[in-house]
Amino acid sequence: MNTHTIDTSTPVISADAYDATAFFADPGAIAVVTGTTAPDAVALPSPDASTAELVAAAQEAGLRAVPAPFAETALVARPLLRRAGLPVPEGPLSYAIAPELTIRYAHPATSAVGSAGCLGENDTLLVTGTLHRVPWARAATAVVVLAAAPSGPVLFTFTPSQAVLTPGGNLAEEPRDDLHLATVEIPASQVRRIAPELLDEARLRAALARSALIAGAAERCVGLTVAHTAARIQFGRPLSRFQAVKQEEARLVEEAALVRAAVQAAAAPLDTGGPGAHFAVAAAKTQASASAAEIARIAHQLHGAIGITRLSPLRLATTRLWSWRDEDGDETYWARRLARPLTATSLWPALTTMP
Repeated sequence: MNTHTIDTSTPVISADAYDATAFFADPGAIAVVTGTTAPDAVALPSPDASTAELVAAAQEAGLRAVPAPFAETALVARPLLRRAGLPVPEGPLSYAIAPELTIRYAHPATSAVGSAGCLGENDTLLVTGTLHRVPWARAATAVVVLAAAPSGPVLFTFTPSQAVLTPGGNLAEEPRDDLHLATVEIPASQVRRIAPELLDEARLRAALARSALIAGAAERCVGLTVAHTAARIQFGRPLSRFQAVKQEEARLVEEAALVRAAVQAAAAPLDTGGPGAHFAVAAAKTQASASAAEIARIAHQLHGAIGITRLSPLRLATTRLWSWRDEDGDETYWARRLARPLTATSLWPALTTMP
């Protein structure tokens, strides 16, 4: 069995130069992430792993700033495809939740009721519109799209080569590309009608994937900051010996622990589904996004000017924190979704009952 390796001890690799396709090319391979800070390799779980295992691996990817769409592939796209009953393509995958697309049936059925194209002889679709800021679209072998067809919600896949790609990126220089579809025909074999519950699950999976990445990047900030304050000598002693620095480090560790705990608590409920999954994931993304700014602030404050340079490894974590904080819903969005279903009588049971 082959082994693909990402070695994070090498210099930063730009997204365009990194061969993500080769990393995912062998579906039976064991993917390994290595780095200078860990003597043992970390194996990424198989596609049929539990959500808790996938979340743990996504945290590791966030910790090491892995330049590949691991979380998007393992935690979002593959589980959704399996739930919908579609085959899982080889290679890296991305996703888009796009209710704004214009979709009609390629082979309209004859009907005296409804407008032309509202029913089809089969599920072959004609799709028009733009998918905005699709994560890692240029590196993906396929994009999983959840959208609204005339008959209701659908899930379908297409390859980025079928669209016109406008390159883009986030603050961390990760690809966030626009895909323009001009009446693209999607064969019925790549389309599945889905229940609204799967559309909700897609949003939860995307938010949890981003939260897990934030948890990993937060751990990276803690490790780099503790190492820096221990090694940096100021006024004849390490920075870590100053009380003010100790207090800020304690706050940094506390925020990272809050994110980690919230993310880990959301993994199991997502496997079982139900209202508990919504509550747990909403709490995780709210906490992760809210803590991201504070974690980055403390880490940069304790690093001083060196922390904002491009050569500093800290920026690989903090620029991702700032980017991932807003992606797939920021803390305001998820706090509202967290609070909306709660009432005076249901608040305390929601806080004290295991999801």
